[in-house]
Formats: sequence, C-alpha cells, structure tokens
Amino acid sequence: MPVKSVASDLESTISGALEQRSRVSSIVAEAAAGGIKTLFFVGCGGSLYASSPIGDVMATRGRSVVTYRMESGEFVYGPPATLGPDSLVVVGSHTGTTPETIKAIEVARAHGPRAVLAITREPDSPLAQAADHAFTYGSKHTVWEPKQVYLAQIGHGALLACGDESQAEHDAALDAYSGLGGAILDAIAASDDYLAEMATALASEPVIYVLGAGPAEDVARCLSMCYLQEMQWLHSAAFNANEFFHGAFEVVTDQTAVLLFLGQDHSRPIAERARTFLEKYARRAWTVDLADLALPGIPGAYRGEVGPLVLGSLASRIGQHFEAVTGHDLDTRRYMHKVEY
Repeated sequence: MPVKSVASDLESTISGALEQRSRVSSIVAEAAAGGIKTLFFVGCGGSLYASSPIGDVMATRGRSVVTYRMESGEFVYGPPATLGPDSLVVVGSHTGTTPETIKAIEVARAHGPRAVLAITREPDSPLAQAADHAFTYGSKHTVWEPKQVYLAQIGHGALLACGDESQAEHDAALDAYSGLGGAILDAIAASDDYLAEMATALASEPVIYVLGAGPAEDVARCLSMCYLQEMQWLHSAAFNANEFFHGAFEVVTDQTAVLLFLGQDHSRPIAERARTFLEKYARRAWTVDLADLALPGIPGAYRGEVGPLVLGSLASRIGQHFEAVTGHDLDTRRYMHKVEY
C-alpha cells in the first residue's frame, strides 16, 4: 500500500478512536463504580497481542486491580477462579466473528461480571451485538492502532477508578496518545527505505526468527505469526528476547535470519543483550529500534508506553513490503475463513 494511502486511513482511524475518549471513560467509570478487582483482556492472535502495551502498564502500575491477558480458547475452557462480579471483561476481534471470542462473552456472563466490553471493526458484528458496549473503528487496514488506543483508554480508566492513578496522571497518559498518528507517519517516512531493504533481503530466507521483549514481544509475535506465516506463508518463529537465550539461540549461525524489535520501556536491557549477541554471531540480523525514531508529539516520559504502538505499525509496514517483494497478496489464505476448523 502506498504511504499516501496508509497516511489517510491511519490518521482518520486513529482520530476516530481518540474522539471516543470521554465515552470510554464514562463507560469504564460506570462499570467500576461498584468496585472492580480483576480486568480481563481476551482475544486471539493480533487481537490478543494488541493488549500487550496496556497489559504491561497495568502489570507495573495496577495495585488494586489485577489484569489478565488471555487467549479466547483458554478463557472459554479454563476461566480463572478470579472471574466474577467484580470483574471487567474486554474482548477483541477484528471481524467480530471469531467463534471462541464470542463464546468467551457467554462464559464471562455466566460469572456475572460488571460489564463486557468489545473492540471490533463494525457495530453490527456478532461480537459487538453480544457485548454490553462496543468500541469500533471501521477500517479494514488500520487495525492495531485503534484497538490499542481503546485498550489504553479502558486500562487507564480502570486505574483511575481503582485509585491506582490520579486524575492528573490519567489525563497526562491519555494525552500522550494524541500525537500517535503523526509519530507513526514520521516513523514510516524515516525508516521506509530500510524496511523495504529488509523485506527484500529476508523474503527468500528459509526461516525468519523475530525477537522482542516487554510489549515489543507481541509486536514480534504479530509480525511472525500474523504477517509472515498467515499472510505470506513464510516459515517464521517469534521468541521473547530473553527466552531466546534458553534454547533458541543455539540455532543461530552467520546464515540465520533474525529480526529484533527494541522498545524504550523497562525491558530494553533484555533486547540490548540480544542485539549484542546478534552483532557478534549473526550476519543476517536486522533491528527496528524505537530509540532511532523521533516520535514527534509523543512526550519523552511516554515513549515506553506509546512506542510499542509505533513498532506495531512498522511491523505492519514490513508486511506490506514483503507483499511487494513476494507478490503474495496479504489477503490470500489457504484455510482461514475458507474451511471448517
């Protein structure tokens, strides 16, 4: 997709999600009025990976509310004992038709949570219709970013409602997302030639390993599983950059293709350790480092929180460059939505 097309869709879609801030805050405040102790983010694939940045925020700041990020099938067949009347459940599915995520709403309701919130593309989808409230974004192309804006609004709303964040802290955090669209477009413009070169170099590799730590771990997983495997039919595997040293690094030679994402949050030392190793032992290693990007409009104190959304956008852009190199359309599938599974 040309950069111009990316820009138009991305800016309008992100703006639409940002404009829902008051509505989201009001809904979360109402749901939390009776007190919430647990918050669940539930989804499959990219819809689960999208909750990684706010999940990290909740894990490091949430003292009164405990947050779980769960794959939909795991939630359905093994709902946690903490799921109950003092829970807030957030489900996500781009199409709004993922069977196990829709089933997750049914399972959640059986435990009587405060509310079930959905994040999906269209308001008339089965997922949106089954939830108490739905937050939608409408775009078929800009998906990762509006989901994460909504998730940030929900997460910070829960922190505020539970007393784990002051009003000033809450406002400052959500204000930081207002510059997201411009920061992403600036990052794409600054790195697009490099990303195109990367895709050209990696497209013919027999296997591509992708690494990340902290919130960037799920950026790595999304690129590996959603873009390279699902959309490009390429062999790839993703690893936590620290777990990489507990087995996977033994397959690395100077002929092994590896891509490493580096964020600017508390996990950065983990990613830097992986980079040091790759610089010494790998000759086909590529890095996408948030520290190299200007991120105009994003306050320095929030680069760690908002930055993974930018890395995710660059992962999507990498997928588009792979499509250009391989000629394999990103929408082509063998099995997904084509056969019974």
